[in-house]
Amino acid sequence: MAKKKEAEVPVASRKKGTTLLIVESPTKAKTINKYLGAGYIVKASVGHVRDLPKSNKNAINIADGFIPRYEISEKKADIVRELTQLAKQASSVLLASDPDREGEAIAWHIKEACGIQNYQRIVFHEITKKAIEDAIRHPRLIDENLRRAQEARRVLDRLVGYDLSGLIWKKVRYGLSAGRVQSPALRILVEREREIKKFISEAYWKLILKVKIQSGVEMTLTCTEEPRDENLVKNILKIGRSQPWRVCDIKETAVSRTPKAPFITSTLQQAASSRLGFAPSRTMMVAQKLYEKGMITYMRTDSTMLSADAQAAVIEEITRRYGASSVFARVFKAKSKNAQEAHEAIRPTDPSQADLDVTSQWTFPPEENKLHGLIWARTIASQMVDAKLARTTILANVDDTSIPNFSLTGSRLILPGWLSADPDARGEDVQLPNVTTGEKLTLVNLTDEAKFTEHPPRYSEAGIVKELEKRDIGRPSTYAATIKTIVDRGYVIKEGKALRPTDTGEVVSSFLEENFAHYISDSFTAEMEDKLDDIANGTRQYTETLTEFYGPFKKEVADKESLDKMTTLGDADEKDKCPKCQGAMIIKLSHNGKFLSCKNYPECVGARMADGTALAEPQDTGEHCPKCGKANLFEREGRFGRFISCGNYPKCKHIKKDNSAALLNHTGVACPVCAKGFMAERKGRFGVFYSCTSYPDCKNTTKSKPTGNFCQYKKETGAPCGALMMVGTKTIPERCSDKTCPNHNPHKLDKK
Repeated sequence: MAKKKEAEVPVASRKKGTTLLIVESPTKAKTINKYLGAGYIVKASVGHVRDLPKSNKNAINIADGFIPRYEISEKKADIVRELTQLAKQASSVLLASDPDREGEAIAWHIKEACGIQNYQRIVFHEITKKAIEDAIRHPRLIDENLRRAQEARRVLDRLVGYDLSGLIWKKVRYGLSAGRVQSPALRILVEREREIKKFISEAYWKLILKVKIQSGVEMTLTCTEEPRDENLVKNILKIGRSQPWRVCDIKETAVSRTPKAPFITSTLQQAASSRLGFAPSRTMMVAQKLYEKGMITYMRTDSTMLSADAQAAVIEEITRRYGASSVFARVFKAKSKNAQEAHEAIRPTDPSQADLDVTSQWTFPPEENKLHGLIWARTIASQMVDAKLARTTILANVDDTSIPNFSLTGSRLILPGWLSADPDARGEDVQLPNVTTGEKLTLVNLTDEAKFTEHPPRYSEAGIVKELEKRDIGRPSTYAATIKTIVDRGYVIKEGKALRPTDTGEVVSSFLEENFAHYISDSFTAEMEDKLDDIANGTRQYTETLTEFYGPFKKEVADKESLDKMTTLGDADEKDKCPKCQGAMIIKLSHNGKFLSCKNYPECVGARMADGTALAEPQDTGEHCPKCGKANLFEREGRFGRFISCGNYPKCKHIKKDNSAALLNHTGVACPVCAKGFMAERKGRFGVFYSCTSYPDCKNTTKSKPTGNFCQYKKETGAPCGALMMVGTKTIPERCSDKTCPNHNPHKLDKK
């Protein structure tokens, strides 16, 4: 369906009077307001004003064509009343929500909820004076195709989520859920976890050679092969330690590194995760703030294109900073077949502003400065010449070359090119000594180091975003919310940067794979996204799409109602006998994960943790519950150790605050916040952490073990940071515990 050409409406010829311009965000309203004259009132709806009711009973009228029944959110009633009144008083109304499907839906909901008849829809991809004025000159009506596509997504997600979740509640455990995109994402993580569990590690050896060249300088090389046969290793060591060494070859190659395309939503999430340590949800939150303050273009996009004006401004800035010889104009083609080329990539609105300064209107927290800097560097670099490097490999061997070569590789920068704008992407240069082919080498030592092959790595947040994009599951704008959902629901936990499925996550995914494999497959999810895109393009109908899906889906859900409830997850290992009756045990699922229960339950209440550790029976402390007064307090064994709680659980959920265990595990490092307690090791949902023994009066925590030192990094005021230093990694032995301090990432300080 072809879209009508938008007519240009000169700002001066608009109907005289007051124009009401409605956006979603108060920050966005504040930014736009400074660009418009006295004839405008800019108001924010603060997101969606209507949604489907929480109860699924009357949410969707399926029989009459999947008609959603929307209701005004309770918290938005006052906002709707105010906007309705202002719209009646205004001479014209402009709906200026975001330039995507969700923004189109928000504009439509505002129009419907406020009863606005005479309106115009305007869109812009950056909040600058020029962009706002241009949008006002080119108004249009709400794009019903975009709006219906978003509505189809919302209805589809509700139908899938509620129907599947309801079945899981009945057959697995109350309170669990499933979703059209979250379940395929969870499946990918669980599949990787199964690979890890099946992985059988094998031994191999790393051989390290240290020699002196004729000038007396030492250099260290590694064997180009990693043998898995110990006899072969012994043979290499025997020959290498008994024969003379020489440089057998020097290979030099010229390498060009081409800059990457400007950011789209998914690549920004990946880069911010790996370079800044931001979760996708945090990246999108910070990017939203930068967009609303007018610092970057719209952050939900799958187009790598720069407008002609933007490209010219970027090239002008490159010429000013690095010289005309550094310019190489590029046009990047979007990888996504459904990329909206009318949109732009994520870029700074002002290329001349690499660092954000405090203005009369805005202040910029460190995280906003960091993300803006990342976006600025990628945008500028994309229009610069390639970086040129020389890569050199030195090969050494014994005279008769009867063993594998040993090598040392280094590189040096010949022409920085785009790396001038993005130096953090450069990596480390390895300086090589000056040697010649055939040069004799003096053996210092030849050693071997036994190692073991490692299982495939778990996905990081950046990794799962990349995988979802590669498989065409969901859309870039949904990735952050998808990951947050499966973490919040306890299906996945973060271990460092890795995402590890929990017992609950594995059970839910297994149930869905066994019973609804088609609906959580890559192909189904990707094909459904294509159909939603077709609705947005006007080539497919809303009702037809949902009818085609829901009939077979509803029947399949109904067929599974006859499944037996998953009371057990199978038999436990034969070696794990019941600690009370010595009988066989079975695997069960609780709210805290898997545990082992006696097969004779409820006659026998013996239980073990998932790892086989026996769970002691609750012990009556003889102390009365101070909360309900109806039962004594009992000492119990939990997922994170022993704790004391009310015997009337779950009616009373009182847990006694007991720091005795923490006092036994304290580090000896005094808490700098309260100066009363000590930092002690504790266990929580996400693993080990350290907190003050004076909790809950003092809530000071650190992620890693404190060293007892204090951060000496000088702030802008000249005063030291003063936060506790904590144990880091092998390459960063110590770091500041304050995430906002630059010394939290000391390896990046060295580069600066």
